Amino acid sequence: MRRNRKYQHNFSEMLSEQMYDHQGREQKARTMVAVLSDFLKADLGLLSVLDVGASTGIIANFLAAKFNRVIGIDIDESAIRYAHQHFQKDNLKFFKDDSMQMNFPQESFDVVICSQVYEHVPDAGRLMSEIFRVLKHGGVCYFAAGNRLNVMEHHYQLPFLSIIPRPIAHIYLRAFGKGKFYYEKHLTYWALKKLVCRFQIIDYTKKIIQQPEHFEAEYMLRPHSRKAKLARLIVNRYYWLCPTYIWLLKKTSRT
Repeated sequence: MRRNRKYQHNFSEMLSEQMYDHQGREQKARTMVAVLSDFLKADLGLLSVLDVGASTGIIANFLAAKFNRVIGIDIDESAIRYAHQHFQKDNLKFFKDDSMQMNFPQESFDVVICSQVYEHVPDAGRLMSEIFRVLKHGGVCYFAAGNRLNVMEHHYQLPFLSIIPRPIAHIYLRAFGKGKFYYEKHLTYWALKKLVCRFQIIDYTKKIIQQPEHFEAEYMLRPHSRKAKLARLIVNRYYWLCPTYIWLLKKTSRT
């Protein structure tokens, strides 16, 4: 029988350089705002947002300047404590909460942010069911998801870490002093499609790669660079190999 995965606590301490990087996380937030503005064509100042896996609160704090109400949740106590201490706005709140069993009523939010989160939770299916539940009818989830078929694993910067069998991945991680247990469980493109099958997918991956300036994504893809050209080749011919997908998941039904 397959053992249940446990919660991944204190992630911000494991990867503190990334989680406390204000500039890097605000760059991601700018892309989120650009994508949501492009799709919604609405006054963001009227909308409510839930940031799932908010960690240190840097992204949620940025979003609070654009949206009417922002709530950030995470199970990481030290990260939520940091968010409380450093970011205080009337329309911004942080809670320690379980993303697989959220303490919010049904259809509470216009927008949910789920960026690089699914691989960290014990049950990604339950996570997506909860996101579906708390989204309002017609609301959207900004879903940024890493691909298992990725040469360079982006959390630990070790080649092929997400691809190799998990028992070997644990040993690999320890050998390079990156940790004791490779917790993250990435999915392939096809498995991700199955994971979000209750939603209508609006794909922004191709749009961002083709127009990085428009979506505030130059930090990921410098226009006219070799990396940008390679990204366009992959997204057009080998989409299943994209390292990361950025989709808007629209709730079009209540069941």
